[in-house]
Amino acid sequence: MKRSALALTGIGAAAVGLVVGGIPTAAVAASVDPTSFVEAVTVDGVMEHLAELQAIADANGGNRAVGTPGYEASAHYVEQTLREAGYTTSRQPFDAVTQEITEYELAVIGAAAIPVVGIPFEGTTATPDGGIEGVALAPADPLGCSDAAWEGVTPPAELWVAVVSRGECNFSDKTLTAAGLGAAAILVYNNEDGDLNGTIAPQLPEYIPSVGITQAEGEAVLAELDAPVTVALNVQEVTSTVPTFTVLAETPTGRSDNTVMLGAHLDSVPEGPGINDNGSGSAAILEIAQQLAASGELNNQVRFAWWGAEEVGLLGSYHYTDDLAVNDPRELEEIATYLNFDMVASPNYVISVYDADQSSFEAPVEVPDGSIATEAVFTDYFDSIGQPWIDTAFDGRSDYDGFIANGVPASGLFTGADGVKTDAEAALFGGVVGEQHDQNYHTAGDDLANVNQEALGISLGAMAFATAALADDTSAINGVLPPAEPTPDPTTQPTADPAVPVAGPARLPATGAEAPAVGGIAALLAVLGLAAIAIARVRRDHRVTRSDD
Repeated sequence: MKRSALALTGIGAAAVGLVVGGIPTAAVAASVDPTSFVEAVTVDGVMEHLAELQAIADANGGNRAVGTPGYEASAHYVEQTLREAGYTTSRQPFDAVTQEITEYELAVIGAAAIPVVGIPFEGTTATPDGGIEGVALAPADPLGCSDAAWEGVTPPAELWVAVVSRGECNFSDKTLTAAGLGAAAILVYNNEDGDLNGTIAPQLPEYIPSVGITQAEGEAVLAELDAPVTVALNVQEVTSTVPTFTVLAETPTGRSDNTVMLGAHLDSVPEGPGINDNGSGSAAILEIAQQLAASGELNNQVRFAWWGAEEVGLLGSYHYTDDLAVNDPRELEEIATYLNFDMVASPNYVISVYDADQSSFEAPVEVPDGSIATEAVFTDYFDSIGQPWIDTAFDGRSDYDGFIANGVPASGLFTGADGVKTDAEAALFGGVVGEQHDQNYHTAGDDLANVNQEALGISLGAMAFATAALADDTSAINGVLPPAEPTPDPTTQPTADPAVPVAGPARLPATGAEAPAVGGIAALLAVLGLAAIAIARVRRDHRVTRSDD
């Protein structure tokens, strides 16, 4: 785990020497005081929105899934709330392909039956009617991300099933690699405790039937591969195309050529109301939007998105970014950074930030410039209040993927899904060791009672701070400078106190940047009424993993 420390005291509302991305900037005209904005955005406000989303699910078959009346009602509530706050809203329509698994059977037999249950991936293709039966085979490199991972392994002439580990690359890469080598199906075992709910959507004809299994199930299969292990798999599915949409809104003030964007997916899975996944993120950015509307003129425009069809393959966010890439690339370039919030109130929570600097996890995707500075906005805030946090892999497995694929910096927060809490995590955040971060993930139990308000409050504070700080200044991310605070009239400057010692420049441990002299800070405080900002960053080697939505 990496930790850093940042002390903030008495930040003024009129002007502030911001610390964005761990880099202190010059005093700028701050349109929104980040510290005050944290106080304005409340858990009670978010819980009111979540209660409405729960009522909507209750009135519409128990869910808010894509293409359902529950999703339409959820969007209507978001739009009505935004309009009452003074926003103009819009819908971006697109078509989504949904999938229903109609038959599923899995049996693995070595010297004896090996107990394996498994969960079909979202987007898996079907087996032929009646299923397949093949010999299990594992690559030399257990991750199975490329043909090189299978060097030295000779596939049998008959049907065979790949058995690979989660990690390093996307599930689609593992699936397509195995398919290209002739595998009839693939089992992907988790690299940590807990079930593996994988997604390779949208469905493509070149995929092979793909199933996620637990780490323990994978180890049991691997232990018997020296003797023949047979996998019998039957997956039958049906797909349908439904029209859906994403809800968009943006502040009427602030530079439209330097937009900060926040997003959360609004749809649930069909199995439940999706109040943590992802009512929590949707309601949190709705509360932030409401309070930001009352904050006056902004330096930078802030745009909000409530994505459709995330649960069936990140479709809404990809449609948005792909459409801009083709039809309005300049607007895509004008997004300074994207902040993603997917599950921010998990009951057995961790507080994790997307690991853009790869200090804990090597990213299987290209990390756009500016993402590290975006990550640091969150981590520096947590350090300023003494809040522990951990990394979560920057792997593109939520709605930020389309942004980073198009070169837009990104980061975000995540409090856990089907990953299992470790001793190390419990030491930082409390909770129950050996249980999932969200025991009701993708079930009917993901209701209002599933929300951990402590986790929500911690996440919400960081979300509010980051929004306000970046609405003021994105220069650490993309070099775009905010308006400068006017230089005070020299005739009104107070005389410096001769008793205040003057020090030479010092180095900030985390950045190597020069810190202002003590006497200079004192003069700045006297002139502008600002508090001192001190930064120290300490990195430790402990690493903690996560599982994804």
